Amino acid sequence: MLKAEVLATLATDGLETFEVAIGLTSRRVGLEWMACHGRANIALKCVFDPFRIRFKLLNIHRTCSMSPRLLTALPVFNEANHIADVLTEVRQYCSDILVVDDGSSDGTPEILAQQPGVQVVTHEVNQGYGGALRTAFQYSVDNGYDILVTIDCDGQHQPQLIPELAKHVYFDNGEPVDIVSGSRYLKTFDGDSIPPEDRRAINMRITKELNRRLGLGLTDSFCGFKAYRTVILGNLEVTELGYAMPIPIWVQVARLGLRVTEYPVPLVYLDEERSFGGALDDAERRFAHYMDVLERELATTTCS
Repeated sequence: MLKAEVLATLATDGLETFEVAIGLTSRRVGLEWMACHGRANIALKCVFDPFRIRFKLLNIHRTCSMSPRLLTALPVFNEANHIADVLTEVRQYCSDILVVDDGSSDGTPEILAQQPGVQVVTHEVNQGYGGALRTAFQYSVDNGYDILVTIDCDGQHQPQLIPELAKHVYFDNGEPVDIVSGSRYLKTFDGDSIPPEDRRAINMRITKELNRRLGLGLTDSFCGFKAYRTVILGNLEVTELGYAMPIPIWVQVARLGLRVTEYPVPLVYLDEERSFGGALDDAERRFAHYMDVLERELATTTCS
């Protein structure tokens, strides 16, 4: 019989840090214990070792007696043709909006300056899609939001689905979902676009590889329309600043055992000639780059 009392210092969701004494008595390995404090429930996984007790923070979930605070974030780069119309629609479904202007050189900054009620964070130099999302992640955590919805600004995502994705984070009374990931291939909608063949093929190949290596069960690993439970964002490190950004995130999601569900969204392609940057516009080179990113992240995870 192993008995111990441990004083653990736990951060809830960026709002407070506290200490809690946890009493342990067990004959088994790998029990899960709960400690409660105020509005937050802290789930700890206790791993018993002959010489020490290690704790892994699994989940922190706010009780839903109050409505979760929702932020919608849009990463943008040279979106002067779309930004005003997209923001007009987003306002109908979310009151708190963040735009990360990733070093735009067209008229995007001037248009954003005229948009009321929109928070703007500007990167002086273009960092890439992943870099813009990294800023959005940090902003949502720093400002105490419960849910972050990310949506692209090129008209491919439907703002009317923002409340639906957010709702599915706390869809039932049980354990909340950590990531609600939009999928363009989970369901067929009337009016769906025919995607560029190279983009769909690469998505399918990478998604299949992620599922095989990580057991995720995804149908669309690259959709940017997502809802995140913000308390898990501090455990995710954006290591790729470009369009390969989702690949290391999925590896980390699997390693952390986060809870993921997909939500069907329409398949819309308005900019079939979008550049991925230099050599990555070649489909085979892009696929090879994505595989390199996957192998590197897997190796890092294995070493750690």
